[in-house]
Amino acid sequence: MQILITGGTGTIGRRLIKRTSEQHRYTVLTRDQEKAARLLPDSVTLISKLSQIEDFGQFDAVINLAGEPIADKRWTDAQRKRICNSRWDITRELTSRFTSCSNPPGVFLSGSAIGYYGRQGQSIVTEDEHQVSEEFTHTVCRKWEKLALDANHVTRVCVMRTGVVMAKDEGALGKMTLPFKLGLGGKISDGEQFFSWIHVDDMVSGIVFLLEHEECEGPFNLTAPEPVTNKTFTDTLASVLHRPAIFTVPGMVLQLAMGDAADMLLTGQNVLPARLTEAGFSFEYPQLRQALEQELGSALT
Repeated sequence: MQILITGGTGTIGRRLIKRTSEQHRYTVLTRDQEKAARLLPDSVTLISKLSQIEDFGQFDAVINLAGEPIADKRWTDAQRKRICNSRWDITRELTSRFTSCSNPPGVFLSGSAIGYYGRQGQSIVTEDEHQVSEEFTHTVCRKWEKLALDANHVTRVCVMRTGVVMAKDEGALGKMTLPFKLGLGGKISDGEQFFSWIHVDDMVSGIVFLLEHEECEGPFNLTAPEPVTNKTFTDTLASVLHRPAIFTVPGMVLQLAMGDAADMLLTGQNVLPARLTEAGFSFEYPQLRQALEQELGSALT
């Protein structure tokens, strides 16, 4: 397949391209071609603007993973705008290219996140059984998804509501591991909030599955089938790293440090990948301990 991908230098994009670059030809949209050239295989074509693509119909698939990290900074008004625009603008532009193309690509996989659901407490959440909580993360994801789904009259569209991706030394796991290595790890608040996660290899496999299965369309939760509470995650990570987990991070301290963004860590969601498993997808790492042991194995030596 000829595949156009945005966000190709991120954790998920890099691993996807590395795994499948012998099967597919990738064109990556990137703002930093020098960095992308260092991170990606030589076979990848790099572009800086969609306007460089004369014939959008040359692609068999488009994978949209671009977006400003949502939890890296406090949610000031300016940061909220960056988070939204980094997702909405590129998705709107891609949809426009789909709808104006005489022979559009056959499938559009576009990112989203379980933040679509907002805070959910202990309730089990699936794509079909949920009641969203109207808050910032839902606002971001709702419009992000709508912009992608606007192309569904000309192509097959899947939106990927992704949980916290478990990848060594990167993203959320990289940030959470450091305090444990220093012996300062511990649960957040009472630790009862649910934590919906996915191993990076299963994330990549899920993308490949959605690419290849033409019957799949609409929203899909890309989360492991066994979410855990924050306390269980904390105890498991500490055990895998052979470190203590004796501390508690009070909610007030987290709110002072992160502002409104702390809500994502203090509330939580118990999300299940119902549509993905019903479609026949099989997880390689359904349980947290095996996922952490596989990804952090070299950190234990």
